Amino acid sequence: MGYNGVILYIDEIHHFTKRIQQSLLEFIENGQITLIGSTTENPYFYIFKAILSRSIVLEFKKLTKEDIVKGLKRALELIKDDFPGKIISYDEAALDYMGELCEGDLRRALNILELILYSNSLREDKVHITVDSVEKFSQKKILNYDRDGDSHYDILSAFQKSIRGSDANAAILYLGMLIKAGDLASICRRLLVIASEDVGLAYPQAISIVKACIDSALQLGFPEARIPLSEAVILLATAPKSNSAILAIDSALKDLETLDVGEIPLYLKDGHYEGAKVLGRMQNYKYPHNYKNSYVEQQYLPDNVKTKQYYSFGNNKMEQISKAYWDKIKEK
Repeated sequence: MGYNGVILYIDEIHHFTKRIQQSLLEFIENGQITLIGSTTENPYFYIFKAILSRSIVLEFKKLTKEDIVKGLKRALELIKDDFPGKIISYDEAALDYMGELCEGDLRRALNILELILYSNSLREDKVHITVDSVEKFSQKKILNYDRDGDSHYDILSAFQKSIRGSDANAAILYLGMLIKAGDLASICRRLLVIASEDVGLAYPQAISIVKACIDSALQLGFPEARIPLSEAVILLATAPKSNSAILAIDSALKDLETLDVGEIPLYLKDGHYEGAKVLGRMQNYKYPHNYKNSYVEQQYLPDNVKTKQYYSFGNNKMEQISKAYWDKIKEK
C-alpha cells in the first residue's frame, strides 16, 4: 500500500452508502487515496467493514467545561483586533456558565460570544460580558446552581428529601435541575445513597435496579441519560421505605467508639490453622446447618454487649415477613 496519494477528507462519512464507501476501497488499497473520515455516529455501525479493517479509529471526547472556558479566553484575545478602540472585559462566572451551558460544544459557545460582542452594546466604548448577557443571548434560563456552593447541596438535599418523602413529582423536578446543571456524577452517587439509606430493606432489590439505571445513564450520557435516571427516581420515590439498615450500623459504630465491647467469643474465632484448638478456638461452636431450619441459639456478640439489639425490623411488608419467619423459628 502506498502513502503518496491524495489525502481525501470526508466529513459526516456515515451519510455515504455502503456501496459508495466500497467504491473507495480499491483506491485506498493501491495508495491513490489516504482517507480521513469523520462522523458523529458509531463507525462500527455505519462504515463499511473492509474500510474499518484498514483504518485506525480515533474517538474524540467531548470538551470539558474547562476546555470551553480556555477556548473562549483565547477567542477573546484574538478578537480584540476586530474591535479597535473597544475595551472588552468579562466576568469569570459568565465564561463558566457558557462552559456549562454548551455541554462540550465550543462552536456553540463561540456563537453566543459573537452575539454578545456584535450586539448594540458595541456602540459603547466598553463591552463587559456578564452572566445576564449570556442568559439573554443563549435564550436559556440560568439555574442558581454552583457545584461548589450552597445551591449544589440545597438541590441535592431537596432531591433526597423528596424521594424519602415519597413525592415523585418534586423528586423529578429536582432531578431536572441537576440534569440542567450537567451534574451526572452527583445524581448517580445520591441515587445509590437513597436506595440504601431510605428504601433499604423495605425493597432490597431497589439498589440493584438503581445500579443498572445508573450504569445505563453513565454509558449513554446526556441527554439520553435522563431516561434511566427518571426511572430510578420514580422507582425510589414510590417504593416502600425503611432506614433500619443505617440505624443498625450507626448504633454499632457508636458503641465501638464509646464502649469497650469486649472480646469475640473464642468459638467464633478463626480455627483453621495449626494450634487453634490449643488456644480454645472453634471449640463448642454449634454449626447452624446441623440443626433444624439451619438455626441454633448461641451467643455471637461479645460479653460486654451481649444483650444489645442493633437491628430492629422495620414496619414494612418485607421486613415484617422476615420478622414473622424468625419469630416462629425462635419461639420456644
